[in-house]
Amino acid sequence: MVPDFVKVHNKFKLNRKHYNYNQLKEVAYSFVKEGEAYEQVLGNFLLDWLDENDYVVVKTSGSTGQPKQIKLQKKAMVYSAIATGDYFGLESGFTALHCLPVNFIAGKMMLIRAIVLGLELDVIKPSSYPLQNIFKDYDFCAMLPMQLQNSLEKLYKIKTVIVGGGRVSLSLQEQLQDISTKVYATYGMTETITHIAVKQLNDFPSLRGDSTKQSVESHYKILPNITISHDKRDCLVIDAPQLNNKTIVTNDIVKLYSETEFEVLGRYDNMINSGGIKMFPEQIEAKLSGKISQRFFIASEKDKTLGEKLILVLEGESKQLEIGVFEGLDTFEIPKHIYSDVHFKETSTGKIKRAETLKLLK
Repeated sequence: MVPDFVKVHNKFKLNRKHYNYNQLKEVAYSFVKEGEAYEQVLGNFLLDWLDENDYVVVKTSGSTGQPKQIKLQKKAMVYSAIATGDYFGLESGFTALHCLPVNFIAGKMMLIRAIVLGLELDVIKPSSYPLQNIFKDYDFCAMLPMQLQNSLEKLYKIKTVIVGGGRVSLSLQEQLQDISTKVYATYGMTETITHIAVKQLNDFPSLRGDSTKQSVESHYKILPNITISHDKRDCLVIDAPQLNNKTIVTNDIVKLYSETEFEVLGRYDNMINSGGIKMFPEQIEAKLSGKISQRFFIASEKDKTLGEKLILVLEGESKQLEIGVFEGLDTFEIPKHIYSDVHFKETSTGKIKRAETLKLLK
């Protein structure tokens, strides 16, 4: 049965009020005319969702290239909402907190899940501290890694949190272990209408007190009606006909454990070959996470002997690194040079543009 995207679930609530199709249009107009900036964006998206078109136009984040506008079929967005609902057991009447910007797909899909599944959705102004003034308990919420980090003390107020838009560090995973909330990392992109796979991040005793250990649940598990494979580069290939009628070839190098499970090793365009040893900056960065106070990333530069040598790039003024910061790294993973006094280039969603930032190095 093809889902109907023109209906609003009769259990749907927005900021504690029931709305049908026509009433939701009126609310959207009021957001656009009278709301704060984040409410105006929300209102405009609702008007797009409730119009006569069978698609919406969305903007990609630009993390792997220039941001671009693409069309997403509304029925595909409904399928995505249902798949998430089925995976996490979200039922009509469940409560959800919306704390993401609606400019991008993750924020848009929180609205669609609520409308399709009949959730009671409270929308708050996006901030780095989303739970600061929250006193109500919720069943479901989506966050960015920074929001998750800043919400640990009150995270118990939410039963299930999904986190995307960036990597969750091992040190943050360690802090999640004794929290009752179930926290899941998500894998996806605009073209797949947010996540097509998830992995649980907490409730693993082996991670308690030792952030140097890899998560025992390092494999992403795909959602229903998704098929995965890899190409000659070992990059993930996604076939999700209900979400996108085209096969999606990513630049993420993966290790496949089964037809439904995979691990992301790093991005193909970030891979470093130093003296014949292939390394992924993301894995080294995970080991250094929590040991360096400022933003940083691992990259490489040309070297006559090694071909490429590893470098560490620090944002802002040079600071004395703590003794032992590189403990836990293999010998070949230790940076050969450290750059600082750099202002990182980033996308509109706050992701570091590595290639552009490297051009700033002297």
